[in-house]
Amino acid sequence: MKIGIIGAGRMAQAVGRLAVKAGHQVMMSNSRGSESIFDLGEALGCSVGSIDEAAAFGEVVFAAIPLQAYHAIPVEPLFGKVVLNPQNYFPHFGRIPELERGELTTAELLARHLPQSRIVKVLNSILVEEVVPDARPAGAPDRRALPIAGDDKDAKEIVIRLLDQIGYDAVDAGPLAEGWRFERRKPVYCVPLNKSMLEQMLSTTTRAALMPEGHWRYHRGIRG
Repeated sequence: MKIGIIGAGRMAQAVGRLAVKAGHQVMMSNSRGSESIFDLGEALGCSVGSIDEAAAFGEVVFAAIPLQAYHAIPVEPLFGKVVLNPQNYFPHFGRIPELERGELTTAELLARHLPQSRIVKVLNSILVEEVVPDARPAGAPDRRALPIAGDDKDAKEIVIRLLDQIGYDAVDAGPLAEGWRFERRKPVYCVPLNKSMLEQMLSTTTRAALMPEGHWRYHRGIRG
């Protein structure tokens, strides 16, 4: 599969590394142009390009840029494509009124910007430094599960297969509107859990359940 990555930061690199290892074709991009990340592309074994080129290249596109910069994601090249949304909302980078009022989830905000794309919320609930070392082969007893949400069933199936290929189980939390269940400060956020434990915790999470910042630091090694 061809995977375009918008962004070249730590999360983009981690997912790109695992995708290349799984046999996918990857193109990474950033706003400064391909020349600025040529060495990075060589190190990861992927191609590099502009944001528009990566969007056009990918059958699946990973939008690995800060949430407040979502307007930089091109619209037309992503028509009909599966777009992975890993962003979390950190108000100190800029307040977004709809998110402040709880009217939208972060993925719904991106879906409003990309109305013809198939958005799947994924990879927001894992620390970037854990993405590569926590990956495990299918069937491993300590395999970690990650939550996803989306409105398109076929798109979610593609993402579940992709997660499996890069080393993770998946738990479907429902439509994009349910993505709040695993956003920042929710009980499962950045806590390593196996599939059954993640399913259980997602199902019992309420909107009122707000954990202290950094609560995940106390849950390392728990997988259920």
